[in-house]
Amino acid sequence: MPRPFRWPQRYFWKVLTTITVVSLGFLVIMLSTIGHFMVVPLGHRATDDLASIIRHAAEIWQHTPPEARPAFERRMLEKHQLVLTDEREPLPPSDSLLPYLLFLERSLRQQMGRPIPLLTSVDDHGMRWYWADVPLGEDEAVLRFGFPRSRIGVQPSVAFFVVVIAGFVLTFFTASLLARRLTGPVERLYRAARALADGRFPDPVPETGPEELAVLAREFNRMNVQVRELLAGRTTLLAGISHDLRTPLTQIQLALAMLPNEGGDPKLMAGIQRDIETMDRLIGQVVELGRELDGGTCEPIRLDALAREAAAGFRHEGARLSVESEGDCWVEADHLALKRVLSNLVDNALRYGGDGPVVIRTDCDEIAARLEVLDTGPGIPPEQREAVFQPFHRLENSRNSATGGSGLGLAIVRHLALANGWRVELLEREGGGVRARVELPAGRNRALHSNAPSSTTMGRPSPGSS
Repeated sequence: MPRPFRWPQRYFWKVLTTITVVSLGFLVIMLSTIGHFMVVPLGHRATDDLASIIRHAAEIWQHTPPEARPAFERRMLEKHQLVLTDEREPLPPSDSLLPYLLFLERSLRQQMGRPIPLLTSVDDHGMRWYWADVPLGEDEAVLRFGFPRSRIGVQPSVAFFVVVIAGFVLTFFTASLLARRLTGPVERLYRAARALADGRFPDPVPETGPEELAVLAREFNRMNVQVRELLAGRTTLLAGISHDLRTPLTQIQLALAMLPNEGGDPKLMAGIQRDIETMDRLIGQVVELGRELDGGTCEPIRLDALAREAAAGFRHEGARLSVESEGDCWVEADHLALKRVLSNLVDNALRYGGDGPVVIRTDCDEIAARLEVLDTGPGIPPEQREAVFQPFHRLENSRNSATGGSGLGLAIVRHLALANGWRVELLEREGGGVRARVELPAGRNRALHSNAPSSTTMGRPSPGSS
């Protein structure tokens, strides 16, 4: 099914289209004005003169003695390029749409008092001729006047196409230069904003152009510096939070361990200990995320080996996992970040995928390498597929970590993907469930395809957090 046509949405093409349409519209109006007020009146004047010459020539020829008519015909041919003959050979009517001929028929009808259609013929040299049969008096005598196509001289169709094509070419190139000059600063801001959105820090945007764009570029550059500074202090902030929170947690753990008889209530003490461990684990996740977002060293990674390694880590708790690999896919990426992304996606699939098996699938081509985690759970509503990437957002409204997790797993996945230039999305799986896909863009993968896909099944349950 062909894709529906869509007008370009880029600012450059919008400006170019606007300038081109306005310029071509002005060209059409100008040509129409020149044609209506100059060319058409000149055409009427020229055909009126020719019709007048034909009418007077017919009157003179009728009163000229037969022996003097050849000399008169020669003068008419030399002076006006008109051929006079009294022959009545049948000729087809002219079907030309040349405005000059239409004007001539109108002028002949006005001066002769009757319609005089133009006839046409082609001579031995391929020259087109036009003829008019002019009646002589009240009898049926007719004098035929003829003139070649070259007598008209003008070629409106050629002139029209030359003007239109030349006007379009000049308009397009002029509009392109003007649009590029107008949109250049906006394009630079656009590319810088896209780079910043992808987790990269662009070079400062030149603060040139009109005042509004210069101010916008200056404020963008200042925002870029502020974002750099904020992200640079992120690890220090998280490390300080970790130290300040873990110190009292350690003191609480020591105090609980020193209580005699486990505080008198073993169940209460066990619950407090689990809560402390959960808090310590959450703090550890945040700190690890800060370190991983700072970026690691890219190294060659074989995706199917990484998938099997992750699946093996879930083996001992009884979960059903299978790995499907389409060829040997190698990527250049941060190993720790990619492993964390895969582990969080698998953990999320095991937590919410019900009792069905979870599949880790890898494939690649010349464009990208893909890593997918598929489950058979109830799925995620389309309107929630972006919201679940927000920190602490959970489809399950309760804050019970046994059923809803911490709400940080997918947020960590999204932040790591943005920091490394990957694309992560949640799609609907055929037959039900979720298909979580991580795509590494072209230029970061090396694909070595093999003919036979491999499949390995491993078992292991969900670790406790998502």
